[in-house]
Amino acid sequence: MLMDKHHPSRTRSRWSVRLSFLAAILCSFLPIRALPAIGLSDAEALRTGKKIWQNECNGTVAGLTSWNAGEDFASLGIGHFIWYPKGKRGPFEESFPKLVSFISGRGAKLPKLLLGVGELPCPWNSRAEFLRAQQTSEMKQLRQFLVDTVDLQAEFLVKRLENALPKMLNEAPAAEHEDIRKQFERMTGTPEGCYALVDYVNFKGEGVLHTERYRDQGWGLLQVLEGMHGSGAGAAGEFSRSAATVLARRVQNAPPERKESRWLSGWLNRVSGYSRG
Repeated sequence: MLMDKHHPSRTRSRWSVRLSFLAAILCSFLPIRALPAIGLSDAEALRTGKKIWQNECNGTVAGLTSWNAGEDFASLGIGHFIWYPKGKRGPFEESFPKLVSFISGRGAKLPKLLLGVGELPCPWNSRAEFLRAQQTSEMKQLRQFLVDTVDLQAEFLVKRLENALPKMLNEAPAAEHEDIRKQFERMTGTPEGCYALVDYVNFKGEGVLHTERYRDQGWGLLQVLEGMHGSGAGAAGEFSRSAATVLARRVQNAPPERKESRWLSGWLNRVSGYSRG
């Protein structure tokens, strides 16, 4: 067998690898364009959180601890953050343990039920079991904790949005990056646009998980931004229209047994509010 130094194709291959490696190192020193800041003050973030509480829970304390019929998980807090029981996993991202870790990191005292929540599953194994526990001391403590931390839950939602753009750019084709960033920046330029982004990413996710797709089409924030092509003012209205299109497509693509058409009117009503701020 000939040695590599005598084999032109192998020599070229080796140099290609070396050049790619050097290019990667050089790129790591290039300046990276800063992510757009989320233009919400603490007061605006809290108002946004309260709007989302209204959207998800009708603004009620009881709505902070929910388990929807036909679902395998509890929906907790102002954003109805998902918490799966032991042995249950679905296509949707589990967010409640991340919320609790975030709140704990801000120094808030956790109820006994939530100590070690990063490693513990939801303690109720079914919706029936969850509903029977509504008046237990553990559930009351959980609701009080969620009432007392509305501001931190709102901050968590804003942080999630700040982390959404890199995830979306990593998922989208390179040719779309500039337009996605442009539309994101249009939205973050106004309080009503920020509210729409925060609400939608909590409502339907970033759109980057392949488990959150029907017929290979997602319904998250990425897909809504991909449907926007305008510039300047009017971003919230365009976002609202694009979101309605994405949600209608989701329902059309959904498995018939999920009967998602029952939710569409409520979803469309929700996103229509984005253009009004």
